[in-house]
Amino acid sequence: MWVALSILTALAAASTDAWTKKFFGDGDAVTMAFYPLAYSLPLFALSLPFVSVPSLDAVFWWCFVVSIPINCLSFVLYMEAIRVSPLSLTVPFLTLTPAFLVLTGYAVLGERASWAAVLGITVIVIGGYVLNAPAARGGFSQPLKAVATERGSLLMIAVAFIYSVSAVLGKKAILHSSPLFFGMFFFLLQNFFLVGWAWGKGALRRRSVVQPSAVLKGIFVGTLYYLHVVLHVWAISLTQAAYMIALKRLSAVFGVLYGAWLFKEKHLAWRFTGAAVMVAGAAIIALAG
Repeated sequence: MWVALSILTALAAASTDAWTKKFFGDGDAVTMAFYPLAYSLPLFALSLPFVSVPSLDAVFWWCFVVSIPINCLSFVLYMEAIRVSPLSLTVPFLTLTPAFLVLTGYAVLGERASWAAVLGITVIVIGGYVLNAPAARGGFSQPLKAVATERGSLLMIAVAFIYSVSAVLGKKAILHSSPLFFGMFFFLLQNFFLVGWAWGKGALRRRSVVQPSAVLKGIFVGTLYYLHVVLHVWAISLTQAAYMIALKRLSAVFGVLYGAWLFKEKHLAWRFTGAAVMVAGAAIIALAG
């Protein structure tokens, strides 16, 4: 069951990204972030009373409080990345999170990388090269230069690194509470703070927010975002986190397919292959590293 739930989590994550960009990509990153967060907020609020509250200690609250601003920052950067660049050149770089976790795990926990982790990182780098292989006509180093000049790719690499930090904090908070409680409570507060900030910032075109078409689109992407979170915490509660995250990284492949379908992005064969190789590298790290 956890396998099916993990794949559905990947699909829900990719669907949230794609449809948010499709419907609201003409605005800035704050506007894009507003819709899935604002319209999932009532769903989290209605779900929380049905979740049992575990015993919460100081470790939980410390990790929880530190995680909120970190995740808010990463979500806005995430929206900016998929706004300014093709999905097929941004979402696959989330597979770098397990690679960065090797570094943060060593820095925070003193864990040394195994041979499998080093192999997985190498495979991810190869996948990133394949992702930009069409640029190789200008020389062997051009795909690497293409990554360096693609703003969305650079932003997503930064997001992957932030996720490697927040994953450590989130895991610790879950160990001192429960997966379902953490998922409902954390995203309720995260969404509340980000929605309040977006509204107070004045960046939203507030008249357009209340238009019926915008409301319907907001409900759609908000429901997808809520399903993403629920499926994530449900799947991760049934198996080891590493196994679940490895399958969830299939969102990179789904993102490439969405890019071709909704945005007619080019070089689909190269980008699909590159994303698949990067997912394989992430799986090596998660399952064997």
